[in-house]
Amino acid sequence: MSNTKKLTMSAVCLALGLLLPFVTGQVPQVGNMLCPMHLPVFLCAFLCGPVWGAGVGVLTPLLRSFLFHAPPIPLALAMAPELLTYGLTAGLLYVKGPRSVGRVYLALGTAMVTGRLVWGAARYLLAGLGGSEFSFAMFLSGALLTAWPGILLQLIAVPPLVRAMEKTKLAAT
Repeated sequence: MSNTKKLTMSAVCLALGLLLPFVTGQVPQVGNMLCPMHLPVFLCAFLCGPVWGAGVGVLTPLLRSFLFHAPPIPLALAMAPELLTYGLTAGLLYVKGPRSVGRVYLALGTAMVTGRLVWGAARYLLAGLGGSEFSFAMFLSGALLTAWPGILLQLIAVPPLVRAMEKTKLAAT
């Protein structure tokens, strides 16, 4: 895929990352549970590769915070490295092996775990800088308990979308 095509597809994924939260944003608890910014970042990583996925990952929460004030800056600053990690990890693991459903799940699952760990570390650092606390219980609540519907959605929706992209020759090579 040419760089122009990757830039265009990344812009579409970025736009989706900015707009999808409006679908769930009317009820903040639903938005927190479904993680709507995550899906376009994963798709960009599989579609355009790790560099483009990481770029869309870091830009999406920061640009959305700047434009729409949601997520608020402290949360956006923790989400940026998380989503960067999603894009980079999923893209790297996907392009470094044979195409299969197992490869998609390996890349997606590994990226989801590492991204959540990066999010926890960022939240911990930001809490320390702000003079507040971020406990392990808070990490578990934010990373797993609150977000499990979004995690399930990602595991159900992303692999078939990637397989469809592979069949149409849109997936990263």
